[in-house]
Amino acid sequence: MKPAQLNDRLAEVFGDKLADAKVEFGEVTIEVAPSNLIEVCQKLRDDAEFTFTTMIDLSGVDYSAYGMTEWGTESATGEGFSRGVDTTLEFERVWTKLRFASVIHLLSIEHNHRLRVKTFVDENDLRIPTVTPIWNGADWYERESFDLFGILYEGHEDLRRILTDYSFVGHPFRKDFPLIGHVEMRYDATENRCVYEPVSIEARINVPRVIRDDLRYGAEEADNAEQNTK
Repeated sequence: MKPAQLNDRLAEVFGDKLADAKVEFGEVTIEVAPSNLIEVCQKLRDDAEFTFTTMIDLSGVDYSAYGMTEWGTESATGEGFSRGVDTTLEFERVWTKLRFASVIHLLSIEHNHRLRVKTFVDENDLRIPTVTPIWNGADWYERESFDLFGILYEGHEDLRRILTDYSFVGHPFRKDFPLIGHVEMRYDATENRCVYEPVSIEARINVPRVIRDDLRYGAEEADNAEQNTK
């Protein structure tokens, strides 16, 4: 089946168990509520029509600043780290769904199908069922999502931080987490232990990647420019 056919079949089989089903970026994406996640995933793995036996990836996503950027520019100056940024912009929130999502990428080797499964969770209740009983490889991926985004995978047998220190404060991949962090750690030779102190790094704006639409990137524009010079 092509992606559009797979999308239609998934919508037909699962019906109202899916909050949404569509083809985007050449791949099928379905949205599933936390209460339906285990039932849907179990069928996706075991049903001979789908056989999504391989979980490629699982990650958290924070959509709080989706579609908003203070780097909305096609030009830049040589004014240092603040170049190109407009701090006077009033951002309009364009994202209307819940802030956080857990996203699973699946592969059916037998049918050569790929599928993206999104589950949105309320910011005030970040609990979602673990899929480790279905795909055992989700173990460390869910720990990483918990560590970086704070999403709680209920039923996970060892849900603890995996990339940051056990005493780390906050979740660093959240959009409202400062780039310089909250604290820094150093080894104190007099106390013979690691100590935590308020961060001493000066906050600054990162330099953006500026994309320019010029003749280097458009063959049609280059042809027109060549014609105009004749």
